[in-house]
Amino acid sequence: MFSFLKFILLLCSQCITFINFISMQKKLKFAVMALGCCSMAYAQTPEDKGVQASVLDEAAFTFTEAQLGEDDDMSSNVTILNSSSNVYASEVGYLFSPVRFRYRALDQKYNDVYINGVMVNDMESGQFRYSMVGGLNQQTKNVDYSLPFEGNNFSMSGLSGSNNYNFRAGSMASGHRITLSGANRNYTLRGMYTYASGFNNRGWAFAGNVTYRWADRGYVEGTFYNSLSYFLGVQKKWNNGHSLSFSTWGNPTERSTQGASTDEAYWLANDRYYNPYWGYQDGHIRNSRIVNDFAPSAILTWDWDIDKNTKLTTSLFGKYSMYKSTKLNYNNSDNPQPDYWKNMPSSYYDVWDESDTRYRTEQCLNDWNYACDYWTDSKANRQINWDRLYYANKQAAANGQDALYYVQAKHNDNITAMLSSTLTKNLGKDRVWNAGVMLGGNIGKHYQTMEDLLGAEYFHNLNTYALGTYPMGDPRLQYDLNTVDANGNAAVVREDDKFGYNYDLIARKGLAWTSYSENFGMLHYTIAGKLGYDDMQRKGRMRNGMFADNSFGKSKRAKFVSGGAKFSGNLTLGGGFVALVGIGYEQRAPQITKAFASPEMNNEFVKGLRNERLFSSEVGFQYQGAWLHANVNAYFNQLDNGTEWQNFYYDDINSFSYISITGVQKKYYGLEAGLTFKITSFLDFKALGTLSDARYTKNANYRYLNATSAEYSDEKAGSVYDELFCRNMRESGTPLTAASLGLSYHQKGWFIDVNANYYDRIYLSYSPSLRYQETLITMGNVDGEGNYIVPEQAKGHGGWMVDASIGKSLRLKKGSLSINLSLTNVLNNQDIVTGGYEQSRSDYTTDASGAISNYRAYKFSKNVKKYYAFGTNGLLNIAYKF
Repeated sequence: MFSFLKFILLLCSQCITFINFISMQKKLKFAVMALGCCSMAYAQTPEDKGVQASVLDEAAFTFTEAQLGEDDDMSSNVTILNSSSNVYASEVGYLFSPVRFRYRALDQKYNDVYINGVMVNDMESGQFRYSMVGGLNQQTKNVDYSLPFEGNNFSMSGLSGSNNYNFRAGSMASGHRITLSGANRNYTLRGMYTYASGFNNRGWAFAGNVTYRWADRGYVEGTFYNSLSYFLGVQKKWNNGHSLSFSTWGNPTERSTQGASTDEAYWLANDRYYNPYWGYQDGHIRNSRIVNDFAPSAILTWDWDIDKNTKLTTSLFGKYSMYKSTKLNYNNSDNPQPDYWKNMPSSYYDVWDESDTRYRTEQCLNDWNYACDYWTDSKANRQINWDRLYYANKQAAANGQDALYYVQAKHNDNITAMLSSTLTKNLGKDRVWNAGVMLGGNIGKHYQTMEDLLGAEYFHNLNTYALGTYPMGDPRLQYDLNTVDANGNAAVVREDDKFGYNYDLIARKGLAWTSYSENFGMLHYTIAGKLGYDDMQRKGRMRNGMFADNSFGKSKRAKFVSGGAKFSGNLTLGGGFVALVGIGYEQRAPQITKAFASPEMNNEFVKGLRNERLFSSEVGFQYQGAWLHANVNAYFNQLDNGTEWQNFYYDDINSFSYISITGVQKKYYGLEAGLTFKITSFLDFKALGTLSDARYTKNANYRYLNATSAEYSDEKAGSVYDELFCRNMRESGTPLTAASLGLSYHQKGWFIDVNANYYDRIYLSYSPSLRYQETLITMGNVDGEGNYIVPEQAKGHGGWMVDASIGKSLRLKKGSLSINLSLTNVLNNQDIVTGGYEQSRSDYTTDASGAISNYRAYKFSKNVKKYYAFGTNGLLNIAYKF
């Protein structure tokens, strides 16, 4: 009892600490405003309970929210799918979540997520960030699932399915629930209290939740986690068929992140989870990459049962999202990143090429040994030396210089409003018609601030990267010509000041959709269609010197009309067999985050920007009997006219570059299968797997901006190179082959599950710059017949992972108690790669003419950055319901 009280006191103290932190933030007043006036929507009526799958327990949502949806630089686009009739889809989201598996390898923007019938995918990226509902485990259990060719009453289902969460207070399981958890994952402690009243005799229902998650150190060294989640809901139902519900929630979170590194760094650190983002300051750990994430949201939903066959649901959703991510940067000094390539032993000695006489001398070997010894001598030597950075900045300040090192913060704040209305009409016992409209708008505020000058006095809002291209005093060096002084000097930047870039992305969306479903003898079919309109615009708040006439103020508006249709049918063959078929085609507007060629610098749209064209199809068979439930599905999807966008340092021009890739074509196809076989009444055998491919099927076009000269690649004198050799590159960060074998025991309140999961064909994100037409020519990668020799895409190691869980449910005199222990990677296989990327820098340097002047000892092409699956980790969960 004493230990329990001690834990509760610790939990309360951490909550108070985190609340105090939040109250200190400048934007708290905006959060309070958002809590008071934001609103939301839902197409599911209060009577609809949603499909709840047994696998979506505490452990499943813990994986999703804490490990898989929160890091921009990791492959984190996991989708939890489900279907009451599809063994594979009902299990795969949870089982394969430790390796960040993506359904059919599709980007998460193709998975449409709704709350009370309103789409809540981010209007800029198209993706749904699970951190928005982090900690709301019980609220997110009440959900309708729809696979790509399954009908529903809230949408035309997305390319990788649609989910609709019911956040009405009256739809939540009544009673109290207290949950305490301990883990060795991204957080180590969690406490949760949930309450729902159900409807009283006056038609009122109330619901609430508060969750706190904390870690002084997460699974990866140098990381921490602080998160406080809340949910408040109220609903009133009248006897005349009307219902009004209001819910508001949020998840203010502060956490530090893990960085990918190379196998050389992992080997030197003797740690697959070596994290280069942290170091010691005055003997204490400090991480350079801190994320503050808070998206207070609310929804107001009106349900009207017009008659026994007709229902209308109208919802208004609002959100004010505040996202800030810090990064250590430098100015006219050495790169402070501990795993920077010049700090690596292989930058002195060529470990790859035995014939390299230049970098395989005795001195090179001595330098290599010295660097190895330095790396392995002390942990501090392979981490950020904060004290050294402060010392250097103080010396610079004494000499009247700008900060040599500083911590900058990237901000992405969004104000979102969405209005949705859905009508459901039962035309008979075997026919249902649905129709809906949706209107929404989003203003995304993108800017950079000075987080910490690290002991320096000031900094100037000046493009120091372009010094050398242009002389000091040239107006093109100015990030903001509107703030220069009378002498043409850049504005002084102090802590919390904006610098570098500041712009808004303005998006507007309209959508109308309809679907019709009918049972016609042994055939059940659904026809659905939609028509959409998208409008996007940039508003610059700084007048960039490189584009003085095309960076400040509003850009032109890009407008797109989109739409599509789907047909799906299920034919009952008798004896428990069902045949499935589906076909669809749609056009989607490009995402606004990929619509501008160089949004940090100017208002210019990507050349050749157009709608994506998506073709989808699927066939399958399903058997459902007393002892066996099995399904097998084959699918084929094709994407045309895709647009992609990246920003990275391109060695061949010695500058950062903004690259837009257009004319992208991809094909996604594969087989999925799953079965559940009841060995006995209390023991089930499960098997499922997929063999798939997701690849670029033709080369694309590219265009990049040299950020230090304001010159686009197609504007260079004599430039005729615009082909990106990406054909046969694969989608990255997800296994294209995955399988699972498992046993499930359930009897007398006991639940025991053991699964052996296999992952293979894990590709890493490819580097476009290594496959530019001009790069391949520079490197001499052209054979005698004029064919280009394209580098193979880097891959990660796969393998087996064993997971297990054991739980017990106990009925008490008052309420019930459940205890569950889930273990992931029981055999501690630390060789499985979960994602990563090729480095975009070259193995050589070039001269003024663009010819290769020198080959480096360090080979960027060999040193890919990787993330590895966590070793053995677990979660102990104790829940008391009363």
